[in-house]
Amino acid sequence: MTNYKSDFLQILEARGFIHQISNPEKLDELCLAGPVTAYVGYDATATSLHIGNLISATMLHWFQETGHKPIVLMGGGTSMVGDPSFKDNQRKLLGQEDIAKNIEGIKKIFSRILKFGDGPQDAKIVNNADWLMELKYVDFLRDVGRHFSVNRMLSFDSVRLRLDREQSLSFLEFNYMIMQGYDFVELNQRHKCVLQMGGSDQWGNIINGVELSHRMGGDQLFALTTPLLTTSSGQKMGKTENGAVWLNDELFSPYEFWQYFRNTEDDDVERFLKIFTRLPLDEIAKISTADINDAKKILATEATAIVHSREAAQQAETTARATFEQGALDLSLPTIEIPRGDLNAGIGILQACVIAGLAASNGEARRHIKSGALRINDTQISDDRATIGENSLLPEGVIKVSIGKKRHVLLKVK
Repeated sequence: MTNYKSDFLQILEARGFIHQISNPEKLDELCLAGPVTAYVGYDATATSLHIGNLISATMLHWFQETGHKPIVLMGGGTSMVGDPSFKDNQRKLLGQEDIAKNIEGIKKIFSRILKFGDGPQDAKIVNNADWLMELKYVDFLRDVGRHFSVNRMLSFDSVRLRLDREQSLSFLEFNYMIMQGYDFVELNQRHKCVLQMGGSDQWGNIINGVELSHRMGGDQLFALTTPLLTTSSGQKMGKTENGAVWLNDELFSPYEFWQYFRNTEDDDVERFLKIFTRLPLDEIAKISTADINDAKKILATEATAIVHSREAAQQAETTARATFEQGALDLSLPTIEIPRGDLNAGIGILQACVIAGLAASNGEARRHIKSGALRINDTQISDDRATIGENSLLPEGVIKVSIGKKRHVLLKVK
């Protein structure tokens, strides 16, 4: 179905968010008739969400903008188990203290994406630990577990692919999909929530909740997933040479975030403008047919403004312009502090590259040197035995370490 009548599904369809919907006609009718409540769940496996999570968070934004009520579900309970979906091994088990810390970090991003309050369409943050941690095991098995078919659960791609590779799936992990299905039913009973959204890898888990509600005599629930986002070259989006693209600035700075989108492949620019910005579609069409580099800068600035603030986005753009177009040293580049004693003793060039986060190992740093990519204070380095010291400091009191033309970090003495 593509001829949606509700504003919400029209926007999602036009911007490329929809992969699968259960009973799309009925969901479209509900969204057209009046306010609907929907949720997206986020397990607290790290102190920050990453760029893949930004897609589902943006769906919650459009859901609220079109008159509906979004719920952000924090997985305080499910994080104790860990989602096995499409994972080769069991996730590291986290304690309640680590989970609580991670939840506080995750909450930061939503203050810029959603409007919170006590109104009928205001967003709400809920923690599934509130009910999962209070369950009695035998009662849960009798009341909920009996509605799940093991044969059906084994048929889901998230489980089947792991078993096909002869990698074990623990009984603990096997319970995850039951817990997530129960979350949906619980949110329906507590908050009249009828829609769960998520990535395409969550389809099986979400459908479990839809079917569980039906078997328990509850409301009709709905599932909506987004496609797995890949670049035009086929790479999974959201990874850099040094790891994930995090949304919290202490893990991935606004400048790095801006640069990530500035480096978008040409064929992806229009698609990413639709997904990662809130610009009107007619404006996106004009931008995409003009100068491609200008379009990339707009994409980078708009996406960064949503995640980090308009001020941070403009500062990142100014820094990039000063660094790349004017050749100036901008002190707002990502900065790493180093002990003065270490600098006085001399730091090997390979180690400096690793300290700056521009290489994961000395071997990778050495390969950068061989390719001619590593520069110190804009001077190309050809000797992997070189060192930096006090004499490497620029008048501004920093050492600029660069890989290629677009990746720069300042080392500053502390």
